[in-house]
Amino acid sequence: MGHTALSLVQLGAMFFALGALGRLAGRVGLSPIPLYLLGGLAFGQGGLVPLGDIGGFTELASEIGVVLLLLTLGLEYSASELFTGLRRSWMAGLLDIFLNAAPGIVVALLLGWGVVGAFVMGGITYISSSGIIAKVLGDLGRLGNRETPVVLSILVFEDLVMALYLPILTGVLGGISFLGGLRAVGISLSVVTVVLVVALKYGRYVSAIVDSEDREVFLLKVFGAALLVAGFASAMQVSAAVGAFLLGIAISGSTAENATKVLEPLRDLFAAVFFVVFGLNTDPRQIPPVLVWAVVLAVTTTLTKLATGWWAARKAGIGKLGRARAGAALIARGEFSIIIAGFAVAAGVVDGVIAALATTYVLLMAIIGPIAARVVEPVVRAAQRRRSASSAAPAG
Repeated sequence: MGHTALSLVQLGAMFFALGALGRLAGRVGLSPIPLYLLGGLAFGQGGLVPLGDIGGFTELASEIGVVLLLLTLGLEYSASELFTGLRRSWMAGLLDIFLNAAPGIVVALLLGWGVVGAFVMGGITYISSSGIIAKVLGDLGRLGNRETPVVLSILVFEDLVMALYLPILTGVLGGISFLGGLRAVGISLSVVTVVLVVALKYGRYVSAIVDSEDREVFLLKVFGAALLVAGFASAMQVSAAVGAFLLGIAISGSTAENATKVLEPLRDLFAAVFFVVFGLNTDPRQIPPVLVWAVVLAVTTTLTKLATGWWAARKAGIGKLGRARAGAALIARGEFSIIIAGFAVAAGVVDGVIAALATTYVLLMAIIGPIAARVVEPVVRAAQRRRSASSAAPAG
């Protein structure tokens, strides 16, 4: 079989398998991310059936997947919503950073990965998965709950932190000097500030540039603009993913809603490839040595996210059941954690085992998060009934 024919067969088999895995995930009520990662592990180095040389396509497709993930995330927010969310959630956001980045930093230092490894692992354990959380809240019918704005405001704060963290991470992984790092941070802050101001004051003009009544033309313009902005952002030492996120913020109103609908199939396709490629680049033989650490991180950061959501919801005057739901909703980790680990692995300046730890950790958290969100309400209600029954029982 010729090279082109073999590549087409392998790609076709991969996409068909992804579809089957996605359907299986939907039936059991989980995010498909863990199954995509497992699929990558099965067909990567050290896996059951290693794939041939289709790396050229999959690597580029995975980069496009990151861009589209962040673009569609940015489309969910307007600049004014970001500023409002920041004002409302900054205290909870700072607590979130402290509680959830610390476990990753500590484990990285204990494993001897140094300051760079600690910076990477802190980001991996800190950031929740907006995609998984949004899907779970929708599936459970909780979008109108009182605690949901609290959850969303924390996610907005996390997204803003990522807009600054990712460019700094890129500079750190690139081994730039201290002055170079300050320059990268300065450029990042300047670009983010300018884009947010433009989005706030002139977002309608950005929307008008990419808008079109023709669906095909609209798709081409939005997709092309995303790749252009991502490329220029990367050239300016600002993460390509952050550039796409900021473009999404700049597009507002009905244009943003239409762009989300048009881009969803492309995003799902290329995002699936991204998770598979990360799994392909992770040697499953490296997972057993870090499994205990992954479990430790999973247990610890489940508790710290619960504490974050509980505290933020209590501060907003929400009852105990709502506080528990808010905390459980924040548990899931997913796309951002893998993106951070992917940057670190691609740079080659941290221990390759970090990919195995990140994969195992995200697998656990992407499973624990949706389950916790589903079971927390009946568990809390049962506890409340037991307390009510015990307080109503006559003293003997």
